[in-house]
Amino acid sequence: MYLIVGLGNPEADYARTRHNMGVDVINEIADKYKIAISREKFNGLYGSGEIEGEKVILLKPQTFMNLSGDSVVEFVNFYKIDINNVIVVYDDIDTNPGSIRIRKKGGPGTHNGMKSVVFRLNSEDFPRVRVGIGMPEHKNDLTNYVIGNIQDEDYETLKIGIEKASEAVSSIIKDGIDNAMNKYN
Repeated sequence: MYLIVGLGNPEADYARTRHNMGVDVINEIADKYKIAISREKFNGLYGSGEIEGEKVILLKPQTFMNLSGDSVVEFVNFYKIDINNVIVVYDDIDTNPGSIRIRKKGGPGTHNGMKSVVFRLNSEDFPRVRVGIGMPEHKNDLTNYVIGNIQDEDYETLKIGIEKASEAVSSIIKDGIDNAMNKYN
């Protein structure tokens, strides 16, 4: 079983923001594979289904970004999911809009949601897909950049990354992390 986590903030107030790229990818995967994300547990919205013949849980933590790990660790422990089968998808300012990066493992960098997940899982050894959002023109405007509303033309570019990330998650499940990295990085 795989746990696929899309980091972000609750959609009612933060839909269509750069910080919710992980959530947007989960929504894309849910649509593609007809997985209803309609249940609530452990401070998360989730749904279960199948991707490439594997059982999956799609999770959107509802704890706000900085506490995402609280929800993730509950799902991992309750469903006894192997850490290598936890795939975390999130926004990345160091990757260009429309691009993605897949990593097998590694530190959280400056991303507070990933810091929370790494801390709560007590591990850096799980796959992740970073969806590029690029840097703001002025670095002192970072907060508004990541949680502010996105203009339509900017969102069209970001949607390319969302679609790539959705495909990459399927590729990780079907072909393994190394093959997915070779294909998408």
